[in-house]
Amino acid sequence: MKMDNIPEVKLGLIAVSRDCFPIELSRKRAEAIKACCPELFLCPVTVENERDMQESVRCVREAGCNALVVFLGNFGPETPETLIAKEFDGPCMFVAAAEGDGDLINGRGDAFCGMLNCSYNLGMRGIDAYIPSYPVGRAEDIAGMIAEFIPVARAVLGLRGLKIITFGPRPQDFFACNAPIRGLYELGVEIEENSELDLLVAYKAHEGDPRIDDVCRDMAAEMKEGCYYPDLNRRMAQFELTLLDWARDHLGARKYVAFANKCWPAFPETFGFEPCYVNSRLASRGIPVACEVDIYGSLSEYIGACVSGDAVTLLDINNSVPAKMFEEEIAPGGTWKLTDTFMGFHCGNTPECKLCSDRAIKYQLIQHRLLEPKGSEPDFTRGTLEGDIAAGPVTFYRLQCDSEGVLRAYIAQGEVLDVRTRSFGGIGVFAIPEMGRFYRHVLIEKHYPHHGAVAFCHCGKALFEVFRMLGIRDIAYNQPSGERYPTENPF
Repeated sequence: MKMDNIPEVKLGLIAVSRDCFPIELSRKRAEAIKACCPELFLCPVTVENERDMQESVRCVREAGCNALVVFLGNFGPETPETLIAKEFDGPCMFVAAAEGDGDLINGRGDAFCGMLNCSYNLGMRGIDAYIPSYPVGRAEDIAGMIAEFIPVARAVLGLRGLKIITFGPRPQDFFACNAPIRGLYELGVEIEENSELDLLVAYKAHEGDPRIDDVCRDMAAEMKEGCYYPDLNRRMAQFELTLLDWARDHLGARKYVAFANKCWPAFPETFGFEPCYVNSRLASRGIPVACEVDIYGSLSEYIGACVSGDAVTLLDINNSVPAKMFEEEIAPGGTWKLTDTFMGFHCGNTPECKLCSDRAIKYQLIQHRLLEPKGSEPDFTRGTLEGDIAAGPVTFYRLQCDSEGVLRAYIAQGEVLDVRTRSFGGIGVFAIPEMGRFYRHVLIEKHYPHHGAVAFCHCGKALFEVFRMLGIRDIAYNQPSGERYPTENPF
């Protein structure tokens, strides 16, 4: 499905020049970047002073740019160049030119030096701009930096236009999904909190919706015969349309949406199905629907969708891998320790495109035990999308506002192993380097909940930069062997 709920980045480049350096040096070097990045809008105004700054910002706005590269083609004027970021309402990256042509008399720009002054001025103005790990380069180097900036800019823009819609409250004994909303406002995210009854009223109003047949056909084509319950499709299609229409009608001044919905224990019996498959379909379109009213889980998923440009999911950091399974199927590869592995699980919300070919719509085993008569065939507990998660690279991460209102985050890259789980739900065997220590000294030590967001690629570098631009000061990651966590016993 098309990812139609994330921003499209239109990037502009403004070159700057200190008035005692040749302006042509900046212009020529900026044109070389444009040649490497044809989709880039190159502002015709090269900024030497504050009036130039105002004109350049007007120019890129009129061109429809929503993110900027400020390019120090030479030393650069620190006041106007940093005012660009202050005046422009969008994420900005600052980079500087390397001395590439060998002329160190008339062709020397001193941008390496100018970048220091630029950073100093950004700090005094309190501007969280994006500065690459080594922000100085030739045109082709800066083209690479631009490619890395785009997913970061997409996530920042997405959050500025995001509304999280909830239907709750959270289930009892799920205090881990507690969500102080102050942190959302600090990030520029809006929230609309609703009751399950609001959702039920909206769902009933969609009974007989003429679009239901088309959605049913799409569901059948996606899952293929024998992998779904035909009698359940109309109910699930009705629910899908309910959520999509609610998002459309409640966006207000925002552009993008994510959900955090209650899904048990009252939901299945009241609505007649489990919502997991519908949740998975929306996630495939870049509209996360977090389980158990996990607001920061939904937020984290949305950031991952923007960064990766792909479907993401939310999983429990659920259970350890049995020692026998590890010894027989993982240890012979020689790459992982038992404590590096765990199983990531949720009832059935992972998008179909991220599961192995044996995926199917099934019933929620735990809810069936709890809610339906013992020994009966599953009825309203059907609707989970189950199967093993396909092997491949993953990034496990979360942005969380803790009980004291402090925003913090973690990121850990690893992989889903090609190992059959022999279990139920949407589930996979995950491996992350030094996971055991990370689990104890980050996840437990810093009181993170059991839900983690999963992007199906290695995107830790971009996520780290997003969190930095959002002003998150505590960004944890899995320390390699030999590097101790502050709370780790040295003995």
